[in-house]
Amino acid sequence: MDLNFSGLSGKNQPETQHVKVLVLGSGPAGLSAALYAARAELNPVLLTGLELGGQAALTYTIENYPGFPDGVGGGQLGELFQKQAERFGARIEMDTASSVDLSQRPFRVTAFNGEYLADSLIITTGASPNHLNVPGETELTGRGVSYCATCDGWFFRDKKVVVVGGGDSALEEGLFLTRYASSVTVIHRRDQLRAGAILQKRAFDNEKMKFVWNSVITEVVGKEAVQAVKIKNVVSGKEELLPTDGVFIFIGHTPNTDFLKGQVEMDERDYIRTNMLMETSVPGVYAAGEAADPVYRQVVTSAGMGAAAAMQAIKFLEKSGEAQTVKAA
Repeated sequence: MDLNFSGLSGKNQPETQHVKVLVLGSGPAGLSAALYAARAELNPVLLTGLELGGQAALTYTIENYPGFPDGVGGGQLGELFQKQAERFGARIEMDTASSVDLSQRPFRVTAFNGEYLADSLIITTGASPNHLNVPGETELTGRGVSYCATCDGWFFRDKKVVVVGGGDSALEEGLFLTRYASSVTVIHRRDQLRAGAILQKRAFDNEKMKFVWNSVITEVVGKEAVQAVKIKNVVSGKEELLPTDGVFIFIGHTPNTDFLKGQVEMDERDYIRTNMLMETSVPGVYAAGEAADPVYRQVVTSAGMGAAAAMQAIKFLEKSGEAQTVKAA
């Protein structure tokens, strides 16, 4: 993703900066939050994190974001989000938060290039899909390896694909892929699925779906695109090559919230708990996007959550007298 970061000023800025709104994360949720806060003339600062544009930037083409009937590249959409936020005064900093202190306001956020004191904080650090960590996976991501059937399924019309996983997400995404693919082979390391009974019945009843049990992928094979996967039976030890055009991996997501542990309330999987107003357990701290969403994980829902979080931050600052001039967003 080719983001043009104007005004990056790590060395020229004071070590500690006091800002009204600090946004952590540069995916759809973060950039939408920055846009809304900027339109309210709150001069938000956004720390990009390690993945510019978030997970959406890794998707070759996004065809289910409203307003782009012919689809839009994930990286391109991120650039458009960024330009729009910057147009209204958001400042984008290529930096990553390493720790936070939310015990008192202003909140203290330590990043690699300095420290921030924030009157309000919007956390949009996202979640990373769990990887197989096998040869070929990283090299062929976006070239047949995918972590989002909703995003990429259309590109595999009349092609053979494999799905890795045995939980609800794997079957939901696998069933979605049957709309396009000629066959969907589910590869699972156990001899039975973990998904709910209804999903299992739908999958077993679908003539396009096949199953390879007690097996794991040991390598994704291909040069310019995925051509096959090497699979190993964990019981017999037998290995074989399975030709395929695509590999969809659904073995869970891990929210990028480690640095927030002990600071805000999280669920048992470390997703940040929020109410319908994007409020966390700490007044003045909001969370949006995949860091707080284990269910939908879509660009459009993340963008909406980011906008809602910023609107609530604006109201919070108004009530506390810290937003002197606020325009309607």
